[in-house]
Amino acid sequence: MSAELKKYYLKYYGKIGELQPLSKASANVDLIQKFVDLCVVNAANAQMDAVFSVERKDFLEKQMNYTPIPYSEIFTKEESVILISGIAGIGKTWLLRKCLLDWSNGLIWKNVELVFYLECRRLNQHQNISNINELLNVFYKDIVNDINISNHTALFIIDGLDEFKYMNELLNSSLTCKYPIVNALKEVQKYKYVIAGRVYAIDQYQCLSAKHSDKLTIQIMGFNENGINNYVENHVIEEKKEVVKTTLKESPIAKAMASVPFYLSSMCKMISDSKNFYSNSFLTMTDLYGNIFLYFLREHIIKNNKLVYEIMEDSSNKKYILIICKIAYKLFVENKIIFSKEEVQAFYSDFYKNEGNFFGFIEKIETDLGCYYQFAHLTVMEFCASVYAYNCLSSKEIMANERLKSCLSMICGLANKNQNSLLKFLVNLNESWFSSFRNWFSGNRKISHTGIIWIFNRLRKSNDEDYNDLFIECFYESQSSFTDEIKSIVDKHWWMMDKHLWSISIDDGKTSYLTSCENYFINHYLKSGRKLWSLYVDKNILSDEEKKLLIQCSTNVRDVDFYRPINFEGWKPKDKIEELKISISRHLITKKDFEENFLPWINLCEELELKLHNDIDFIKEVYEWIRCSNIKKFRINYRENYFSNLDELKNFTTR
Repeated sequence: MSAELKKYYLKYYGKIGELQPLSKASANVDLIQKFVDLCVVNAANAQMDAVFSVERKDFLEKQMNYTPIPYSEIFTKEESVILISGIAGIGKTWLLRKCLLDWSNGLIWKNVELVFYLECRRLNQHQNISNINELLNVFYKDIVNDINISNHTALFIIDGLDEFKYMNELLNSSLTCKYPIVNALKEVQKYKYVIAGRVYAIDQYQCLSAKHSDKLTIQIMGFNENGINNYVENHVIEEKKEVVKTTLKESPIAKAMASVPFYLSSMCKMISDSKNFYSNSFLTMTDLYGNIFLYFLREHIIKNNKLVYEIMEDSSNKKYILIICKIAYKLFVENKIIFSKEEVQAFYSDFYKNEGNFFGFIEKIETDLGCYYQFAHLTVMEFCASVYAYNCLSSKEIMANERLKSCLSMICGLANKNQNSLLKFLVNLNESWFSSFRNWFSGNRKISHTGIIWIFNRLRKSNDEDYNDLFIECFYESQSSFTDEIKSIVDKHWWMMDKHLWSISIDDGKTSYLTSCENYFINHYLKSGRKLWSLYVDKNILSDEEKKLLIQCSTNVRDVDFYRPINFEGWKPKDKIEELKISISRHLITKKDFEENFLPWINLCEELELKLHNDIDFIKEVYEWIRCSNIKKFRINYRENYFSNLDELKNFTTR
């Protein structure tokens, strides 16, 4: 029976239909020959996502904070319970079917006789099945032959927990359940099992599996580096591969988002289909979203070979886009990711007649209980909501709505004046035909340049540090420059010490996207003649973007703080700094490394605070370096001693 199961999986699960971005057309992917490596991380503390998906900022932060777990480590330990979470389309089903193939080839779960794969969307159709044996006799009737599963070592794989219609009954034993299939699924807990679903579903299910001590909870974060490279090799035409690779290397935005299958697949498709791919197509996050939106509009909705500017000359296309964006906005601010036809008709009465025109952007989900709808991807919904807000709301209305906080950088990004960006076709949607639809909108209040400045001002006034980062993101997305208006906002007093504080940090918790935004902002800030208040470095190995940021900041900064030895060859600071703090008491460093990494900074500072590891053996050299420098004031902490003048330090070194 085990041999028959393995033969069955190798025959029918060796290939999987891969949905193309926002399209129903699928392509068969060979999971044995072309399996794309996924980034899998420990997610024991995974929290429910408010909108059933990982928003951009949260996703990028998780990329920085989690350590990937090798595939072999996950499935060779043979835990009794494995819970797998991830956003829609991130690769959960790929991973599960890869497991089936590896078990069939004797690579994992070697002590398990029988493995059964069950999809919740199919279980929904058999609500009257009451136990495991009956379930297997339905789904594996040609193999199991009326088996009593309790007599065998078995493992169950349950795919798509979030799609199980009776999930509330499954999670709450106190609820009276009239669907026998729930009892059958609960019976799975008597055996080894693997369950996969969206983050919120797995988070809720964890309480049911709390009794298992050998439980592993993991989250799929998209493609790892090998996965990205393999995807490009296997899915991009030969003559476009170098363009894709160069784009992923040189564009910080493309590089940051390539681990997400949706974005990588979309970028590869756009570059492959474009005769003239422009390097600034993914300059900002808003550019990336806008290009995906317009590409899909042309290829899957309008379906013609017209250029974008020709498509957008047609007022009916502008009207169509704004309707889609209004639907997205209304539902997004109410946090309705899954919605009914009636909910849309409440503000767009013609949805019933025109629903078919929106399929592609919106997906229709048919169940026994009726039809429901959702946007094809949260990114599309969020971008559309931003387009509506930019075209139809005032700056005050935007800032007053807390739900739009995650859209602020995109809203500002739509104000980008670059004439070589396709975004210019999405910012004047309601001018030519607005008068005919005045009842739809509360006045033609498209944000002007003054409105964006007002948003900048409100962000700068906030005492929340998170808004400081958001200001920099908005500045970058809008590709603003240092006009007199921007200078006046930037120079406003900050929340402490009544000074014009702008600080930059380089640490492990910062996303590559925010680092790119800071590079853009600091370039304009310093070129305007302004001085950076402080630079904090708590990272030893720097990326190219971080090296660039460090170099820029060093040209005109008051205070510099280091909390780790850095590894930065081929560059030395040149400009004077007022205060230098080197706190490396937890790091044992050699004289050579200290001399290479920190001495150039010491030679440029006026005040020095130095905390050293107790076991360093070059304190005499430290004395000489300070004696020969231009340091006016210093404080050294070494072996529980504090030195603030050269005589004290000299006496200690000679003792």
